[in-house]
Amino acid sequence: MPSGPPAEPPEELTSPLAYEGVWRFTAPALEASVPLARHAVRDLLAEQRVPVAADIMDGLLLIVSELVTNAVRHAALLSPQIAVQLTIGANWLMVAVEDSHPYRPKALEADQGDVGGRGLWLVKTFTAEAGGKCGVEPTANGGKALWAELPLTPLATSPPTVR
Repeated sequence: MPSGPPAEPPEELTSPLAYEGVWRFTAPALEASVPLARHAVRDLLAEQRVPVAADIMDGLLLIVSELVTNAVRHAALLSPQIAVQLTIGANWLMVAVEDSHPYRPKALEADQGDVGGRGLWLVKTFTAEAGGKCGVEPTANGGKALWAELPLTPLATSPPTVR
């Protein structure tokens, strides 16, 4: 029978990595905020030295663009400000874009002739292919936060079969 308190886990298992954390910024609900948000996320990941794979980074920046664009186009009337939050864990990251508009969008596949309407479908598709998840949550102020969580490295895929 062991005596005394249980052994403490090694420090490296309990301490967060240097790049882990939560960052949040706000921007006006204007088209000019789309590239600013994308650049802010990219620069933050570089500054924190987050080991995010190039494919995930490209997809993440597309997701940021689509979510901020969606908030600007559909929520600006009731939400003059939007918030972007980036949460980084040891092996994953999550981006959320929050606005004050109560409408909950749905990811629809647009017809080939449609000019727009594919943004949330792209977010959903890329997130699933990368092994992540996405969704929409109500906020305390009656608005919503659209979010996507991604692994830092893509799912291992099996090599193509040669016939």
